[in-house]
Amino acid sequence: MPSTKSKRVIERPMIAIGLEGSANKLGVGIIKHYPSTTSNPKPSADVLANIRHTYITPPGEGFLPRDTAKHHRSWVVKLVKRAMEESKLGPDDIDCVCFTQGPGMGAPLQSTAIAARMLSLMWNKPLVGVNHCVGHIEMGREITGAANPVVLYVSGGNTQVIAYSHQRYRIFGETLDIAVGNCLDRFARTLHIPNDPSPGYNIEQMAKKGRHFVELPYTVKGMDLSLSGILAYIDTVAADMFNGKLKPGDDGLPITSEDLCFSLQETVFAMLVEITERAMAHVNSQQALIVGGVGCNERLQEMMDIMARNRGGSVYATDERFCIDNGIMIAHAGLLAYETGYVTKLSDSVCTQRFRTDEVLVAWRDD
Repeated sequence: MPSTKSKRVIERPMIAIGLEGSANKLGVGIIKHYPSTTSNPKPSADVLANIRHTYITPPGEGFLPRDTAKHHRSWVVKLVKRAMEESKLGPDDIDCVCFTQGPGMGAPLQSTAIAARMLSLMWNKPLVGVNHCVGHIEMGREITGAANPVVLYVSGGNTQVIAYSHQRYRIFGETLDIAVGNCLDRFARTLHIPNDPSPGYNIEQMAKKGRHFVELPYTVKGMDLSLSGILAYIDTVAADMFNGKLKPGDDGLPITSEDLCFSLQETVFAMLVEITERAMAHVNSQQALIVGGVGCNERLQEMMDIMARNRGGSVYATDERFCIDNGIMIAHAGLLAYETGYVTKLSDSVCTQRFRTDEVLVAWRDD
């Protein structure tokens, strides 16, 4: 991403294709940026294509990097062709090829990067490496119109509370071990909940039917939180439930899998709301933006909305088209960087599993 301060300049409409493959979702997106006008001083964007295919494993199983990479290699050409057809564009219309450079799973990242390099060489277009987390943030800002929010970024691999300052997205708090999405996904495996369309979504639907709250550890540590102990504890509770050793609820009815899903959601989401509110107070912000796959969860959005309204603020979130990993967010963030003059040399296009959000110079913002 950009390494020197350079103001974003758009003198004509610009188009980018973006490839995302940091986990089990392969996405290809094409976006068009328009220059500002007297009637609309803020540059605008159009989503021309946003296509995704998910690698789904059987219930009780996670996705291995090797198998996920194989899925991405099998589908990337089909998705690129579909995106180009849907946008009614040809290679000559593309200004740059953007790809997720990290963070994420090594083998899937590498497979997607190889495809991006191939397109860059075939079409003779500049290559732009994108930080996955920054892609989520910028797409959320573009879709919702949130100006300068505190960002809660929650996904299968990341859990961070972020605020912008001096051309960096600063991390105010984060998980000390596993991400919230990973916590939910792994508990779904414990319960043998299907992975289609996603384990987190299926936990959310089961949680809506929960009636008993089972008390779980609450582990907020300053601005950070810890989730591995909660997962270990509720796995033990689930084992007792399956073995008939779990005490019934106060109403005499048995504790169910739905009750455990409800209890896990309520506990970890309360922790996320707490650290987000603390960050909002610290930077004196009235806006909270939820991004990442877990951000689709309606209960999390509801809890965040209650907190924000009590502070006289508001919550911004997107639907599953933009919350869940997608190629359009990579195209958008990559094009923002490209418009400041940034490109990634082929020799610098190596992926990294550890690419911190605050490592990126956000050269396209000067507020």
